[in-house]
Amino acid sequence: MLPVLHVVQDTLGHLPPAAMLQVAEKLSVAPTAVAEVATFYSMLRLQPCGRYQIDVCTNVSCSLCGAEQILEHLEKKLGVSVGETSADGKFTLREVECLASCGTGPALQVNEDFHERLTPQKLDALIESLK
Repeated sequence: MLPVLHVVQDTLGHLPPAAMLQVAEKLSVAPTAVAEVATFYSMLRLQPCGRYQIDVCTNVSCSLCGAEQILEHLEKKLGVSVGETSADGKFTLREVECLASCGTGPALQVNEDFHERLTPQKLDALIESLK
């Protein structure tokens, strides 16, 4: 199911309800099974998002290293709150449970690229490079 959901997401940009229903029909599974998988994995998006999806880990290890301050800095820098997309449609900011980077936090992921040992200065440089 995961590979099919990834293909749908790559094609449509996210997983709308109608597409998840079609996946369920094609795979002969209950629609709730598709919804369970789609909502479990943070790399699957149920809503449209910006060109760059920024996922900030706020699990215990990253939090102890300053993840909340990183998230606050990004909210101010991008002018959005968690779960929102910037007015120019470039950035969607999300908070995620774990990026498996416990020894190198705080960490975030931009689309498929990981960034670790973050500081406000590193964030500023990263955002500028994406503009």
